[in-house]
Amino acid sequence: MTGVAVPAVLRRQRWWLGRLAVLPLHLLLFTVISFLLVRSVPGDPVRDKLGQQYDEAAYLRMQAAMGLDGSPLEQLGRYLGQVATFDLGNSLNTGRPVADEIGSRLFGTVELALMGLGGALLLSLAASYLVVTRERNPVSRAIRAYSRAAGAVPEYVLAVIGLIVLYSWLGVIPAPLGRLDSGLVPPNVITGFPFLDTMLQSYWAATVSMAAHLALPVAVMAVAQAPILVKLLVSGLEEAVDAPPTRFRIASGASRPAVLLSVYRRALPPVVTMCGTLFGYLLGGAVVLETLFGFAGMGQYAVDAVTASDHVALQGFLIVIAALALLVFLAVDLLNMVLDPRRRPGSRVEA
Repeated sequence: MTGVAVPAVLRRQRWWLGRLAVLPLHLLLFTVISFLLVRSVPGDPVRDKLGQQYDEAAYLRMQAAMGLDGSPLEQLGRYLGQVATFDLGNSLNTGRPVADEIGSRLFGTVELALMGLGGALLLSLAASYLVVTRERNPVSRAIRAYSRAAGAVPEYVLAVIGLIVLYSWLGVIPAPLGRLDSGLVPPNVITGFPFLDTMLQSYWAATVSMAAHLALPVAVMAVAQAPILVKLLVSGLEEAVDAPPTRFRIASGASRPAVLLSVYRRALPPVVTMCGTLFGYLLGGAVVLETLFGFAGMGQYAVDAVTASDHVALQGFLIVIAALALLVFLAVDLLNMVLDPRRRPGSRVEA
């Protein structure tokens, strides 16, 4: 009996176990690809490090110290062994461990992207509700027109306009020179997310200051990305409102909140999928906004690695971003299957 029960349990859970199992394989594949891509970049980092004056012995010593000795296959094998132990090597530019350098920057960038995504989602939920329930309202018509402009205005354009108007003309936001006002020390690291850490430490002066510095970039990301979510939500809600399950709930006397919850649950899967895609896009947008607003983040780190021909730092950057993207898409996939069990592998819908 036990031998039959365990496989049955595994079969019922394979909708998420299978996706979890292939995650390391995907990361391994991307690690190999990123290694080959970085190694194909023109130039010799050993010569860049040594300068013009060196002899053959010095070149060989530096080559070995940088892990560039041996055949490409041997280098790849050594690098995969390091990555398997979460060792991304030492930066050729600074000499510090790449994992430490990325760790000090990554969470701030991710926090900014998550804030922008959260703002876009909240804005789209409110806007889509108004459009569907108040279809003839002038504001609803304006929102529909706004949703058709999805992606028309880049984030950095909105950010520049916001800085000109709100900082240069009106002076209602602080100078774009970092996350904190001068004179305030950064919060102690608890979670790694700067804004969250200020609240966890009850460091309210830093919380207020950081909120003021983050308000414009987060608003820019939300306003720029909300149109596509509004378009998807309105389309899904209009279809779900007229669906038989909705009519059945209304006929059976279900409360308005229960009907709305049912409608939104059936309309959300495409939006959740798009949120996963937008998160990767927002990470890229955060890189640009961080540079514009003076935030120390992953964008400047990647630029410095390219400028200094620091292939170790560049490889580490690519692997970490890829791992983050894979985790986000895994979460999106699982959340969609929780919202709609019909999307699970092996599920069957009875006619």
